[in-house]
Amino acid sequence: MWKNKKWNKRMLLSLLAVILTAMLAACGAGSTNQPSATPSSSSAASTPETTASPTPDQEAETAYPLTLKDSTGFELTFEKAPAKVVSILSSETEILYAIGAGEQVVGVDDFSNYPPEALEKPKVGDVTTNIEAVLALEPDLVLASSTMNTAAVEQLRALNINVYATDPKTYDEVAQKIELIGKIMNKQNEAAAVAGHMLTVKSEVTDKIKDAAKKSVFFDVSDGWTVGSGEFIDELISLAGGSNIAAEQQGWFEADNEMVIKHNPDVILFSSYGGDTNALVDGIAARSGWDAIEAVKNKAIFPINEDLVSRVGPRLADALQAMSAAVHPELFEAK
Repeated sequence: MWKNKKWNKRMLLSLLAVILTAMLAACGAGSTNQPSATPSSSSAASTPETTASPTPDQEAETAYPLTLKDSTGFELTFEKAPAKVVSILSSETEILYAIGAGEQVVGVDDFSNYPPEALEKPKVGDVTTNIEAVLALEPDLVLASSTMNTAAVEQLRALNINVYATDPKTYDEVAQKIELIGKIMNKQNEAAAVAGHMLTVKSEVTDKIKDAAKKSVFFDVSDGWTVGSGEFIDELISLAGGSNIAAEQQGWFEADNEMVIKHNPDVILFSSYGGDTNALVDGIAARSGWDAIEAVKNKAIFPINEDLVSRVGPRLADALQAMSAAVHPELFEAK
């Protein structure tokens, strides 16, 4: 997401505002990250469905009408699979295409760049959603983040637009979200395959590093910003065989030099958007006092593709593989 310095600052300010809003909301609420889905005849809509995924030779069909609650506790009922969907979050765009629902996508946010087909869809804004543009597309469903898109979610619901908003905090919750979106779209088999791949990758990685010593890790999101406990990146670091030095704090925050130097990480990971990352590595290594850090002395500073690590969608599996190879290269070197 952070393609350049100008956008970095704007995004960080927007992100900070979103984080503060989410933290205030969390103070008065229990854990509502897990959306639930049940047929409309059920009285157990408050708990996630845990039915077994269909086998490859079975065609699972969604029973409509379908009633479910999202992460905000908002209840939606679908009489049939949505024919026109707008995604105002790039991770949701990737999910729709991954489960074979790309033809139903009629609009996406400005940052939806994967798969390439998404670039051809009408755009409906960046972190600030263009509500008029969404309405013009007449969607049956809008997919959103309950924290990043808070204002847009409220505005669209006030206009009687169906919005399914989520905020998964763990790898498994992302896989579950994919299956629930598959159920909404009547793409259960495809969604089960995508979620199954994610869980297979997780199992393969954790099995490979299970006997390895944990390495301390600092994750530089952008210009010294990092992420603490309670977020999916923190969990990814742990799954990859690392220990997040920022885990003493919660959420996203700007880390000071002294904190990083004090914790002396074995590995430094940073978000990048591809291309030549040598200048970014040199810039991190040149920070005041960082020449004493083990990761800098051992040149254990590695880029992680921003799109992979920032999107709570199917490519989180790719992010986990990249992070585990960076944290434990001795275990993931090509044979």
